[in-house]
Amino acid sequence: MKLGILGTRGIPANYGGFETFAEELAVRLVERGHTVTVFCRSHYASEKRKEYRGVQLKILPTIRHKYLDTPVHSLLSALWAMFQPFDAILICNAANGFCCAVLHLGGIPSLLNLDGIERQRQKWGPLGRGWYRLSEFLSIWLADRLISDAGVIQEYYRREHRQETECIPYGFSRLETEESRLLGSLGIAPRGYYLYVSRLEPENNAHVVLEAHRRSGSRLPLLLVGDAPYARSYIDWLRSYAGEGVHFTGAVYGKEYHALQARAWAYLQATEVGGTHPALVEGMGYGNMVLANDTPENREVLGETGFFYRKNDAADLARIMRETEGDPRLREAKGESARLRVASRYNWETVTTSYERIFQSLRRRKDIPGKAPAGNTASR
Repeated sequence: MKLGILGTRGIPANYGGFETFAEELAVRLVERGHTVTVFCRSHYASEKRKEYRGVQLKILPTIRHKYLDTPVHSLLSALWAMFQPFDAILICNAANGFCCAVLHLGGIPSLLNLDGIERQRQKWGPLGRGWYRLSEFLSIWLADRLISDAGVIQEYYRREHRQETECIPYGFSRLETEESRLLGSLGIAPRGYYLYVSRLEPENNAHVVLEAHRRSGSRLPLLLVGDAPYARSYIDWLRSYAGEGVHFTGAVYGKEYHALQARAWAYLQATEVGGTHPALVEGMGYGNMVLANDTPENREVLGETGFFYRKNDAADLARIMRETEGDPRLREAKGESARLRVASRYNWETVTTSYERIFQSLRRRKDIPGKAPAGNTASR
């Protein structure tokens, strides 16, 4: 099949979960004999690069603005794609649901990965939240198939919109990691630090983690891995608030990122918005003990293999840090149970097979006379 993926910043992954998802899925689809194009934003990818690990890259411009960056690039991608012989296109992020209508004009079936309930993020003002709310409705009517990555999101669409989605989780592939140069430069020993990974935005609660680390009195340093292009004031405040032993690494990718995940004492998951968080799956997959914010999404992924602190409660997180820090056998036991849970539930090959099956069904529907795409019909 000739397939496309749009709605991300592009590959190779250098921003967030959707970019990693696009890379892992696209590369595996190519390995299975399909032709895959990933649409990339010009300020995240090199104009000179036309291919990555067998995946074709289509680099298009956009407007670098908090509200316009994603929809403008997605619209341009869809307009370009509608004149190409794609069998189906995967769109990432419900905010891009309007692109399904453009693809339909070109007779191209669309599959939409909804992500989390993005309008709940604090970074969005009334305009952004309104757009995401409208996009939920547009997605239901325009996409040929809807995908959720967590049961919590699947249930939300069932409850709020009476719409069924197919739940396909995130994946994980364990890499053989080398020594971390970053840890060496900081003088931090393996298994001698807490690790937090997320975009540094308010709803991801890095401030709660900083306060808990301070209250716990821990002697282990804390590594905050991540950045955010439109949250500079929040990041500046975090840096001013951070106590001793806190290291802001910025965004880290590739082998160095996996090396950090593979060597932490414990992984801290503080998010409160979204579906399946890729960094949580990765932290578990590398056998970390996980201390997680008590939300339905985090409980769905972690199960009973880690520890939960009361939602956004720094004092409770500090208590758990004090109680678990001096017990390496507990850390090993929890880490192994988390690793086994990921191995049984979050596998990129299984994820790829699920998407491949849906792509094939959409192509067959497209090829049947009188069955051109006309929007999601799963529950109508």
